[in-house]
Amino acid sequence: MHSLAQMLDPSAWLAMVGSGWNDMSHTEFWVALVKIMWINVLLSGDNALVIAMACQGLPPKQRLWGMILGAGVAVLLRIIFTGVVASLMLLPYLKIVGGIALFYIAAKLLVPDDPEEGEAEAVEYLWRAVRIVAVADIIMSLDNVIAIAAAAGGNMALVVLGLAISIPLIVAGAALIMALLDRFPILVWAGAALLGWIVGEVIATDPVSVGYLTDNYSAAVAHKVEYAAAAVGAVLVLVVGGLWRRSKQPAVSDV
Repeated sequence: MHSLAQMLDPSAWLAMVGSGWNDMSHTEFWVALVKIMWINVLLSGDNALVIAMACQGLPPKQRLWGMILGAGVAVLLRIIFTGVVASLMLLPYLKIVGGIALFYIAAKLLVPDDPEEGEAEAVEYLWRAVRIVAVADIIMSLDNVIAIAAAAGGNMALVVLGLAISIPLIVAGAALIMALLDRFPILVWAGAALLGWIVGEVIATDPVSVGYLTDNYSAAVAHKVEYAAAAVGAVLVLVVGGLWRRSKQPAVSDV
């Protein structure tokens, strides 16, 4: 896809996907399909973590739907991003803005929700969890997108099929993580810290940040700053999330 008009044209997407099915008779198609599935599973640990943490506060009946819809949204976004080769994430300042948004999400996941009353409120909590997963996946999926695009070799049918098959695996991973979070609540804090680490990495690897550091210092310094920013991001998420959580606790306890 070389223009905005093509990106927004459904017929262009259908044509790309449709042309890819012609290669199903070739062994290379199935080898690439396995590669895409494996890459997606290996690189979706952070996405499964977000899905689990976002759905943890949902009622038991809503949790499965939250995981399925969250994984489905994540895969759909990844298909779209792979189609445009993730070029948007290479724009200056965009990763910085995305990192700030992910920081908010990571801190918010430490804040307990007010107990829901009735089905309407439960549905609203469900869609809020799905929105959290969608925004977080937009920010964190660049590594997945680049690897999947390379494995697919431009075949969008491979991308669609491989990622769709991966949905149950992502849901299973999210369910396992959620079970661990329920049994060991301290892991919620560890998960938030991990997301904070990713926040620091995302901001430090923005083209503006990398360009400034390499131009004025060196690539080695830029690499060290990335690790330092990641550590600072993890600490800040825990501090901000902890203070936010404490400010909400009296209101929760009074309900």
